[in-house]
Amino acid sequence: MTDTTYLKKSESESIEVDQEVTDTVRTILDEVRNRGDEAVAEYTQKFDGIDLDTFKITTDEIEAAAGRLDSDEREAIENTVANVREFHEEQRGHIESFEKEFKPGIKMGQRVLPIETAGIYVPGGRHPLVASPAMTIVPANVAGVDRVVACAPPQDDGTIQPAQLYAMEQAGVDEVYCIGGSQAIGSMAYGTETVPEVDVVAGPGNVFTTEAKRQVYGHVGVDFLAGPTEVLIIADETADAELVATDLLAQAEHDPNSSATFVSLDRDLAGAVESEIQAQLPTIDTEEVARESWENNGEVVVVDSKEDAIDLANEYAMEHVQVMTDEPRSYVDALRNYGSLFLGEHAPVVFGDKAVGTNHCLPTKRVARYSSGIWVGTYLKTPTHQELTAEGAAQIAPWAAKICELEGTHAHQISAEKRERPTGEIGAPPVDD
Repeated sequence: MTDTTYLKKSESESIEVDQEVTDTVRTILDEVRNRGDEAVAEYTQKFDGIDLDTFKITTDEIEAAAGRLDSDEREAIENTVANVREFHEEQRGHIESFEKEFKPGIKMGQRVLPIETAGIYVPGGRHPLVASPAMTIVPANVAGVDRVVACAPPQDDGTIQPAQLYAMEQAGVDEVYCIGGSQAIGSMAYGTETVPEVDVVAGPGNVFTTEAKRQVYGHVGVDFLAGPTEVLIIADETADAELVATDLLAQAEHDPNSSATFVSLDRDLAGAVESEIQAQLPTIDTEEVARESWENNGEVVVVDSKEDAIDLANEYAMEHVQVMTDEPRSYVDALRNYGSLFLGEHAPVVFGDKAVGTNHCLPTKRVARYSSGIWVGTYLKTPTHQELTAEGAAQIAPWAAKICELEGTHAHQISAEKRERPTGEIGAPPVDD
């Protein structure tokens, strides 16, 4: 970086999982694994204050949830599900099986297969995310998963938030269970008398559900481990300071630990955005959370050039990167580390979060350096296969045998050497040249 000035620097460091959280989650998972529904019921009462006789949501309850929404609310959910489905169907169409004869007598390939059962966690918390079921269930459905089950925490009345439940049904879920937190992750990972054991657990959540996913990984697959949401906005002198501030606060309101970073190519714009943030904070209902997030984690950086802005964005590797410059598409090729990219002032992060169709379950805490979050491939496997003729085997056998000799894997070596004769007959003499 040639000329980088921090007008506001984040006070927070990376959030480490407290040992108490790790130990608490381990205890919950052990109890759920060993005692099943009984443990789930106890933890539901302990953490949610709800006594439930059964966790599985019935068709009548789903219909009742739909009835508690007006037509505009249902239509908004249906629109998001449709957009997410359309995008992920296109995504699925670009993941292909293949088979090819690479050398005479040597065929290799891959198949693209869905996993059999997926378990989805739909978080409650401060703001129950209505778009989350579309982002997690629809890709599984599009992938062709045989059985998609979902868990969501109970509200104070013991039911799942109606808009979330309707969104799950519209997204194509097969079964829904009213279970929250680490006990939900454990129920799906290990199975109980009521909840089926799954192959992959996916979906966002708080530090307890994320830690639970980390601990069950290996017994089941997980999508990825995510932290609080992040946004990095790059803007130049052509940007509207009011709009930049609005988009920064839209992410800050998620959580006190959310991160919002503004990278400005213009010092005057940087100052104007800071002033706008202070002016807008008192006007939003979520001021308390957004203010804490901005004061502790917000950053304003002035850079000297477009190249410096790109370098900083790639270094931060944030969940959302929004480019609000005169030529936003000119940034695309050089930007490499991000969960999702939003180009121009008409493409705010809120569209990706809620309605446009791309997925909002994205990597945070620099995980974007090596992962992209949930996509249709989260629920797909690509196992490989090979088929060789006797002649093909004879070509490969000496090379394989030599590698085995170098390794000292003698039985492997013998297995390879017995294929060196192109007739394909084990023990047959070599064919004369």
